[in-house]
Amino acid sequence: MIERIITVTNRAGIHARPSAMIVSLTKNFKSNIYFEKDDDRINAKSIMGLLTLGATYGTTLKIIADGDDEVQAVEKIVHLLESKFLEEA
Repeated sequence: MIERIITVTNRAGIHARPSAMIVSLTKNFKSNIYFEKDDDRINAKSIMGLLTLGATYGTTLKIIADGDDEVQAVEKIVHLLESKFLEEA
């Protein structure tokens, strides 16, 4: 199992488009992947879970992955979040 803390840095937060991008990315991994915010843990492969997480600008999230490709999964997710979902320059 691997965990990584990251802060949402795009101004609009994780809304519909970023949620769809995360689901599209995570569905390609065999690992179980979760996002944690406060006491809430959601499946990163669930668009509804991501939308209900309420991850706005500045929100701190924990990414948790467990499985054969956990390292690659977390690296790709972190890269996507750090790119601000290609929404900002």
